[in-house]
Amino acid sequence: MSSRQVSGGVVHELPTDLRAALLANPAALSAWQDITPLARNEFICWVEDAKQHATRARRIRRTQEELEEGQRRPCCWPGCKHRERTGS
Repeated sequence: MSSRQVSGGVVHELPTDLRAALLANPAALSAWQDITPLARNEFICWVEDAKQHATRARRIRRTQEELEEGQRRPCCWPGCKHRERTGS
């Protein structure tokens, strides 16, 4: 595994398996580095929220695909429940 710096999210740290997948996919890594820390946080939370290993692996694969397609947030994800909400 490379020691190359890969940015994490706002609330969540980048998990090792997602980091490895991003490092193995230059297009997804480039898109990852281009999105905001809050957007990265959404992808990380989505991956971390998976309860089964197979679901987690699928979400990591989809993260790579969605980033390659230019999406800046996970599709069909209501958002990270761990960050503070403001407003009403």
